[in-house]
Amino acid sequence: MVFRSSAAICGALVALAVSVTLARSEASGVHSSAVAASGDAIVGAASTYNPFKPGKEEGGPSTASGERYDPEVWTAAIKTSLRRKFGGVQFGAPPKYALVEAVGKKVIVKINDVGPLKPGRIIDLNERTMRHFDPDMDRGVIPDVTVTPLSGDDWTPGPVG
Repeated sequence: MVFRSSAAICGALVALAVSVTLARSEASGVHSSAVAASGDAIVGAASTYNPFKPGKEEGGPSTASGERYDPEVWTAAIKTSLRRKFGGVQFGAPPKYALVEAVGKKVIVKINDVGPLKPGRIIDLNERTMRHFDPDMDRGVIPDVTVTPLSGDDWTPGPVG
């Protein structure tokens, strides 16, 4: 009887510890490094873009998803030829997400735009995302970036790990 009670208490403590750990992870918006990919990773160069131009629309131009460009959130534009690999990035469609890895850092971004990028480039990062990898924005282009499409739509964009 004492053994059963001890085992039950031990099991309850383990369950509590796991649930607290998961709750903390979800509350912080950080995902573990074990990310469920929906497709093969793509390796290429990343650049940055800022479509703001004097005299353009108030609030920034619209992206392919219909959202306004925002330099302060974790977003990116994927090369147009990779649109299908990322689930179709289209106006009004649910957002698509990707894991971007470079220079020893990882970040989850919302793919909300597409574009005809220069040869060798696979993704254009918005300003906030590029500053994560290149704080002084000195490089302009980051080579050997790995971009992995993520399955599902329940991701919190931002740094991982």
